[in-house]
Amino acid sequence: QGQLVESGGGLVQAGGSVRLSCAVTRSINRFKSMAWYRRVSGEEREFVAGITNDDVATYVDSVRGRFTISSDLAKNTVYLQMHSLKPEDTAVYYCNAPRGSYSGGSVYFFWGQGTQVTVSP
Repeated sequence: QGQLVESGGGLVQAGGSVRLSCAVTRSINRFKSMAWYRRVSGEEREFVAGITNDDVATYVDSVRGRFTISSDLAKNTVYLQMHSLKPEDTAVYYCNAPRGSYSGGSVYFFWGQGTQVTVSP
């Protein structure tokens, strides 16, 4: 089926920046889109940002203007550049390939381990 390996998370102060990476063991060009999601402890996983295979990006309102999603088809890797981080961005971040809409919840891959981002006040 393929695997997703997220990396790049860590502890950062509010206002700081982090770049997440998601390496995919299959060609991401075969998927209409790739996306980043996050889960705050005790809550449901939520959509954060998505990018289509023709580079159209979509963001949830809370991160628009601060986060940038991009992809490198040659490396089968998806990135999430995060700026102006806030404590409420603290979560485990995951990537996946959505089936249908970004918020529909159905995805192609089994979920990976994710990468923890912790933003201190």
